[in-house]
Amino acid sequence: MTRIGILLFDRVEELDAVGPWEVFGVWTKLFPDEAEVVAFAPRAGAVRASKGLTLHADRSAADVGHLDVFLHPGGAGTRPQLKDPDHLAWVRDLRGRVPLMTSVCTGSLVLAAAGLLAGRPATTHWGALDLLAELDPTIDVRREERFVDDGDVVTSSGVSAGIDMALHLVARLAGVERAREVRRHMQYDPEPPV
Repeated sequence: MTRIGILLFDRVEELDAVGPWEVFGVWTKLFPDEAEVVAFAPRAGAVRASKGLTLHADRSAADVGHLDVFLHPGGAGTRPQLKDPDHLAWVRDLRGRVPLMTSVCTGSLVLAAAGLLAGRPATTHWGALDLLAELDPTIDVRREERFVDDGDVVTSSGVSAGIDMALHLVARLAGVERAREVRRHMQYDPEPPV
């Protein structure tokens, strides 16, 4: 069974966390023997997101347990994390224990600040692409891609791109047909109205 952990933190961008949660949640609902998704935060409990939505972390970082996939969302709350040595050390420690590290939006800035994107291709929200390059000039910044799969690290661009990345991960971990079943169940077939 694949165990996926989505990090929540103060001022997390709502859709960065909830979009992938929907994808992985549908996967686990339809195929409970294949995957489990958990929301966790530095401390279990309520987390106030970027636009005011309150989310609930079922577990703390200390008791989340084994993960096969870690997802670091973005949002305004990532900016203090870039200069937080404890958070960056924790992310580096996770890298040693979690086979697949992923990010949505400016979550990739945290991965970069932790040194996990050195010499690798990556992306982030369009408004933070230059900052990603500044954090580590060795990163091959992919400015036009919605997500970048570099094996054990997958980054995605802003907000809604996290849904696309999550569907890609379902396809990668359980097959294209499984991902299509999840997409259909979600009725996810984007055609922007504007």
